[in-house]
Amino acid sequence: MTATNLLKKQHQEVKSLFRRVQKTEDTEARQELTKEIINKLTVHAKIEEEIFYPAVRGIGTEKAKDLVLEAYEEHHVVKLLLEDLPIIDVEDEAFTAKMTVLGELVEHHADEEEKDMFPLAQKLGEAQLEAVGERMAARVEVLMGQAAEPAGRVRRR
Repeated sequence: MTATNLLKKQHQEVKSLFRRVQKTEDTEARQELTKEIINKLTVHAKIEEEIFYPAVRGIGTEKAKDLVLEAYEEHHVVKLLLEDLPIIDVEDEAFTAKMTVLGELVEHHADEEEKDMFPLAQKLGEAQLEAVGERMAARVEVLMGQAAEPAGRVRRR
């Protein structure tokens, strides 16, 4: 699978998780969905930052450099919100607001990547996009294995 196809698939999975968490009122389901969102976004950001963004930046254009720098900054904001999620009670109105803002940020980021960065990444060529995708998929397996290790519940205030 190419790097861009892998990332598009992950974007859709995370968007779906955000829709599900917003629709459910069940406390336990919200806690589980929150943990899943945190894990998936953390893994997604790592593979982009470690593998995909350096490959895109390697294209060497000013546009590639600018898109990658902006993407890193967007990740920084998402990470700040992710740090807050485990300490907010899922029944608190602040949880819903924070989750809405996070979902909107992630959707904007994913849409921008797909519209601007992914077409630019095509300059890498199909073979390199496949190779980068394979490296990313292998890294996902490692990171998801680490995330599956006991990490505790989402804390409640």
